[in-house]
Amino acid sequence: MTTEGRAFARPPLLERKNTFWFVAALIALLFSVTNLPWTLDDYDQAKQAFTSFEMVREGHWLYQHTPNEKIATKPPLAGWISAGCHAITRSWEVAWRLPSFAAALLLMAALTRAARRAYGVSAGLVALAAFGLNLLSPRLATLVRTDMPLALIVFLLGLKIWEKVRSGNPWLTSDRLMMFALLTAAMLIKGPIVYAFLVPGIIAFQWSNRGAGKGGSAWCGWWPWLASLGIFLLWVGGGIAWRPQFYEQVVLREFAGRFGETVHRAQPFYFYLPHLLHKFAPWSLLLIWLTVVGWKTRRATLRERWRNLSPETAWLVCWSLGGLLVMSLIPSKRVDRIFPIVPPLCLLLAAQFAQILKAAEFTARRWTAVALSFACLFTSGYAAQKVITSYRAGDAALAQFGAAVRREAAAKRWRYEVMGGREEGLLLYLRRTHFIKRAEAIERWNANALDALVVPAEESAESLKNLPGSAISELQAFVTIGEQRRRYVLLTKE
Repeated sequence: MTTEGRAFARPPLLERKNTFWFVAALIALLFSVTNLPWTLDDYDQAKQAFTSFEMVREGHWLYQHTPNEKIATKPPLAGWISAGCHAITRSWEVAWRLPSFAAALLLMAALTRAARRAYGVSAGLVALAAFGLNLLSPRLATLVRTDMPLALIVFLLGLKIWEKVRSGNPWLTSDRLMMFALLTAAMLIKGPIVYAFLVPGIIAFQWSNRGAGKGGSAWCGWWPWLASLGIFLLWVGGGIAWRPQFYEQVVLREFAGRFGETVHRAQPFYFYLPHLLHKFAPWSLLLIWLTVVGWKTRRATLRERWRNLSPETAWLVCWSLGGLLVMSLIPSKRVDRIFPIVPPLCLLLAAQFAQILKAAEFTARRWTAVALSFACLFTSGYAAQKVITSYRAGDAALAQFGAAVRREAAAKRWRYEVMGGREEGLLLYLRRTHFIKRAEAIERWNANALDALVVPAEESAESLKNLPGSAISELQAFVTIGEQRRRYVLLTKE
């Protein structure tokens, strides 16, 4: 090819701006729509949503309850953020989901920026695609849960350590203050679980790097870790002192119970590994393949290979594997709990891609492009199938029922309540803070202080007998949870 022809040749696929923006736009779209229609009927979303709702309605800013009036088990920061979003947007549906969505976009931006600055444009695209085009990130991006905000904080903490290790610069007071602020935020989102994702990696990195003098230190000092833990313990101590059953429900059952096999369902040690290989595919497979290619290009012992790793890559390995190992040792497991190790794996994949690019450029670009194409199709297909199936199954029936009752009550100025059922989200759909007891419902109905009542269908016959002049309205909804189909009806005065 002539010099003039090379000058006008198109850049490789992974370095084109239109490729980057197409992938970024597709990820943002998948983050937005994968959980449609928005409901609170699974994954304990109703419990998390209820914390901010109770804060605004009843002023319980430090300690909240679940819809069934048990003690809320998580610290209040995520609820504070949702309450603030509601004050701005005046929409609970947006306020409950915006924190996770914003955290997902911020995490994506921080990860892509770090990869591009360290390893180049192509590696930045690889990190971006790996984070957004898998089966975990789009699902968690708008769930009313704390997993995505926690992953953002954990990544920012690990990224700060990565920058120090990479540059070799010492830890300054301003750096320690930043670590303290981020650690405190993590503690007030989900408690000391942040230690499981970072401390094992720090110990492993410091031990393996002892005497080598390569890079900076991964340890920022004791006080940011202890001070943030102290703030969390103040919150725990206040709950024990001021809230009955806090110790039993939060300390013993929620925290200590995770390390036993009697309270929470225990899973085998290897539980996370196959799930991670599956839900992080094709990037998990690409990471393994690039590692194998890298090993073949240089013959050396395992110790020599480790010593030849750059400090920042060694930290990414320690960070990812340390978190995976410790989380695997905890008997109580659920797939979404391992999500905070996905962003460092994405950065590790970008680093590995940049390294192989030097030795086998054509092979690395070809198979990475194949993985990118597959991920776009596979993740988009998964999201489309999930949304279509959810709408066809009528998953939003209960949410639509609640909205219809609220509209009817507002138009006719009804005073209405909801009798306790199995669906915790129903309380939030109807914008109520408590399920009413049968005796109280009868008393208020007979005193003309209640105009309508939502009840489970199996209790409607009994309720019609006890509520004079009541009738079943046309407003009712079916909801299917697992294999159980249940119906709720609205009773009104004739």
